[in-house]
Amino acid sequence: MSEAANLAHADHLEGANATTGATVHGGAEHADPTALGLNATAWVALAMIVVLVLLLVKKVPAVIGASLDKKIASIRKNLDEAAKLRAEAEALKTEYERKAAAAASEAEAILASAHEEAELIVSQAKADAEALVARRGKMAEDKIAAAERAAVAEVRAKAAAAASAAAAALIGKAHDATADKALVDSTIAGLGSARLN
Repeated sequence: MSEAANLAHADHLEGANATTGATVHGGAEHADPTALGLNATAWVALAMIVVLVLLLVKKVPAVIGASLDKKIASIRKNLDEAAKLRAEAEALKTEYERKAAAAASEAEAILASAHEEAELIVSQAKADAEALVARRGKMAEDKIAAAERAAVAEVRAKAAAAASAAAAALIGKAHDATADKALVDSTIAGLGSARLN
């Protein structure tokens, strides 16, 4: 036979096998195995149906649904707690930001007050220093004036002593005992007349 005839015969056999469920191996026709009139595909389908019926009878979808519902509820609860914690964290953050701002403004006020107090202390210290310098200057001037007065008094005392010594020396040279007697007598007489008056 020619190749064209073989191909046509093979196409014819495939069409026949597709309708009968038989397969051809090496040119011989082979039928698919069946049990109770059902081939392998039918048995797989039947097994799937039995499994699905068992799942429905045992209420597995309800159990799975309940489990999923519990999981969803747990997740929802966790999300609610997380939202609550986030709200609390944001409230705490806002409160701490407010406290930080208040602390910063209070620190600025304290710093400004400290600057003012420092300026007052410096100005008071300057005034006190100037007053102290003035008092010390006045005390020095008073000491100098007292020293000048003491020096003048000492010079006057020395001058008086020198003058009296010079006068005594001059009087001693110029007057003798006779002149002294006459001077003493006249002085005593003058005292007596002064008492009478």
